[in-house]
Amino acid sequence: MARPIILSNNELQVGLSRHGEVSDVYFPYVGLENHTIGGNTRHRVGVWADGRVSWLSDDGWSCKFSYHHEALIGHIVAVNEQIGIMLEFDDAVDTDFNVLLRTIHVVNLRPETRDVRLFMHQAFIIGDSGSSTDTVQVLPDDNAVIHYRGRRVFAASGQVDGGKFFDQYAVGVFGREGREGTYRDADDGELSNSTAEHGRVDSTIRFKLELAGHGSARVNYWLAAGTSLREVLYIHKNIISQTIHKRFEATAKWWRLWLRPAKKVAQSIKPEYRQAFINSTMLLKAHIDKRGAVIASSDGEALNYQRDAYAYCWPRDSVYVLWPLIRMGYTEEAYNFFDFCRRALSPKGYLSHKYRADGALGSSWHSYVHPDGTVSAPIQEDETASVLFLFCQFYNKTGDDTLLQRFYTSMVVPMANFLASYVDNRTHLPKPSYDLWEEHFMVTTYTTATVQAALFAAANLADRRRDEVGAVAWRTVAEDIKQSAQKRLYDPHQKAFRKGLRRNKNGTYTPDDTLDMSAVYGTFIYGLYDNQEDLHQAVQTALDRFHFKLEAPGLPRYEDDAYYRSAPDAPSNWWFIVSLWLAQYYLECGDGNSAQRIISWVASQAWPTGVLSEQIDPVSGRECSVAPLCWSQAEFISTILDTIKR
Repeated sequence: MARPIILSNNELQVGLSRHGEVSDVYFPYVGLENHTIGGNTRHRVGVWADGRVSWLSDDGWSCKFSYHHEALIGHIVAVNEQIGIMLEFDDAVDTDFNVLLRTIHVVNLRPETRDVRLFMHQAFIIGDSGSSTDTVQVLPDDNAVIHYRGRRVFAASGQVDGGKFFDQYAVGVFGREGREGTYRDADDGELSNSTAEHGRVDSTIRFKLELAGHGSARVNYWLAAGTSLREVLYIHKNIISQTIHKRFEATAKWWRLWLRPAKKVAQSIKPEYRQAFINSTMLLKAHIDKRGAVIASSDGEALNYQRDAYAYCWPRDSVYVLWPLIRMGYTEEAYNFFDFCRRALSPKGYLSHKYRADGALGSSWHSYVHPDGTVSAPIQEDETASVLFLFCQFYNKTGDDTLLQRFYTSMVVPMANFLASYVDNRTHLPKPSYDLWEEHFMVTTYTTATVQAALFAAANLADRRRDEVGAVAWRTVAEDIKQSAQKRLYDPHQKAFRKGLRRNKNGTYTPDDTLDMSAVYGTFIYGLYDNQEDLHQAVQTALDRFHFKLEAPGLPRYEDDAYYRSAPDAPSNWWFIVSLWLAQYYLECGDGNSAQRIISWVASQAWPTGVLSEQIDPVSGRECSVAPLCWSQAEFISTILDTIKR
């Protein structure tokens, strides 16, 4: 799994695979709907030369990826020495129009003049629909091929530099009756010029080039997205009239303006981290929908293996994504996210497990019926707490009193009241909810840390609003939680923080002493535990138990973590966020050298574009799960920010 290039204008988002193919097309939301779900819907790129066709996903091609324009404009160099062809791509999603732009520099690596044909293939399952009701049609008068289903329309077209449009095309059915797709029509270098089909359909267009020895030509390709034929043809005609080069210039200018705060900060960090820092910042922005949702990852590869994807808005992940942006001075993204949360908020004051980008509830495996016999909403309480905590930090950072006018009554009060009420009166700790890893229904140290921090922060806001009732109530509960946590969630014999407590059917609790790095991090970052000596000892206990070494500073989430583990007897995978948590701890303790070694190691595991996966296999070094994971990118940025002025 990996999408080394992500392109987005916060409404249309496109992911390019390790072969340089369009593999994820999200519209009209970032993260929703994915119109290229399934292994056969990647948009192939092929070159016909010397009597045979070669596709970028075939053996023989090597691809290098970068963002090299100080903008979210991807650059891919694909070389095939066997056929003597190099393709250089510049790729972007236009910041003003919902259209993917690709310029392809086709280079003949041989000394003789050659007939070379470039094929661009499109395949959709529009609207992620299981029904075969898509339509594909050729529009000769408009020099475009359109795919549509209902209110989702796509238009593909392109020109050779100089103005000549694609000269052949083919449309047809794929994925049934033994039909692989129209891209197979390109095997002989010629296309059928078929003009219409419906069902599960694809299309291929051809650009015929005559390349002198060591010569080249440039093909400009675009794929417009809209909600009507009129809309996509309007975009299509604008690309033609303005030229694709002008649209690239406008897009680059937009990104350079948006990046100004990040580039200003980057001047204060080590030069070797600056490009990865800027790229990670752009990747965060690319995953934020203009209506507020922050998507965890748009890498849709898991859908090819009957797994759900990460293209949802988890409130907690969103908090960690937005915090470094807020620290750099960005505000619009946070405002929109808080609006999103306010709309999504339950009448009882909590946020649910995860959401689609349109605000609807996301898929969930969490039950209303819990192992202790109770029935309650399947929530992760830390998500509500962390959003409330972030809001308070955002207000403290900006000092913008309109935030309180807009959100205090409608979001802060119901959230804080819920957190203050969702407490077990016998333990004075939060009631059980699902842990941040989405696996266990219990009282966790991490969630407890977020809840008390959020309530303290909300009480301070209440002071600002002269809400004495809220201030007293929330601060009292926060103090009780913190005091109880220091007694119940730290094991002085093992000198470690517990993962948490599991509630039994009779209402009693059993300690869970599993070593979980989130317990250590939550205690540290949210100020749950006052005794710093015990905190430092707990960190050391964790590192000793995990046999941690700075030479390869990877860490798992917790003991015996089986998620994406290569085999039952294999070691647990390392998560980049956990290693970066440790680096943040080292920086807080003044150990900059250890922190820098972790940062350098994490940076070395990224793609050249700065893309970080969720996990890495500690034995093979292979990336695991989605890439990019916004949380990984965000913790990398946050850790870099922590190095400034240290």
